Amino acid sequence: MTALLEVQDLALEFKTSRGQLKALNGINFHVQAGEIFGLVGETGCGKTVTGLSILRLLPRSATITGGKVLLEGIDLMGLSRGQIEALRGKKIAMIFQDPSSSLNPVFSIGSQIERVIRRHMHISKRQVHEKAQSLLEGVGLPDAERILGSYPHQLSGGMQQRVMIAMALSCSPRLLIADEPTTSLDVTIQAQILKLLRELQKKYGVAIILITHNLGVIAQTCDRLAVLYGGRVAESGYSRDIFTQPEHPYTRGLMSAIPKAGKAPK
Repeated sequence: MTALLEVQDLALEFKTSRGQLKALNGINFHVQAGEIFGLVGETGCGKTVTGLSILRLLPRSATITGGKVLLEGIDLMGLSRGQIEALRGKKIAMIFQDPSSSLNPVFSIGSQIERVIRRHMHISKRQVHEKAQSLLEGVGLPDAERILGSYPHQLSGGMQQRVMIAMALSCSPRLLIADEPTTSLDVTIQAQILKLLRELQKKYGVAIILITHNLGVIAQTCDRLAVLYGGRVAESGYSRDIFTQPEHPYTRGLMSAIPKAGKAPK
């Protein structure tokens, strides 16, 4: 079966005051259509940079020095700026880590969602508004009409994250990258957001790359995963196999770091 996304030998460097810093050192993994794939590892291992590289949303100090990112056979690294912008939102979308900083504070929720829809879909103003309302209802937000007229600061963190999910799904992308989507939320809301992502994945058939440092989140959510360490893939495979029989020492270290009920830390 041909993969929806293939990342092949992806390498990236950052220009710093002390010289070139290698952030990614030949990343390899693939994502099948309709699955939830996890990228897991400690802070600084290259998880978020990998996600941003796929979308080519990198700062000027970053340079991709090698590799390919194939989405449905098309190498995203070879596309022009206009071509990649046309794909963002339509074929591939991203949910960022902190919704409060990702949503524009001076525009209403409705105007921000509708702008994304108008960018990729040629439908009437009324249809755009109705679609935006339907999207908010689809992610479990009550009183969607009121929320469309609200501003980000008037919503809780969980509601803001649901808005970000609705915006990411607005043009029916094939692939959704979720970068630590539950980090800034309390435990109860985290569980709700993870449940929502699973439900939406089944409903729309969208593939999801879930970026997280939390192995518990991976265990609950992902079909397969890749463990990143030092800008490389240390281990990859089906989640159940890696959790029951981790092969790489780094993976075993991550597993042993998970707090266990009834056991005091040494």
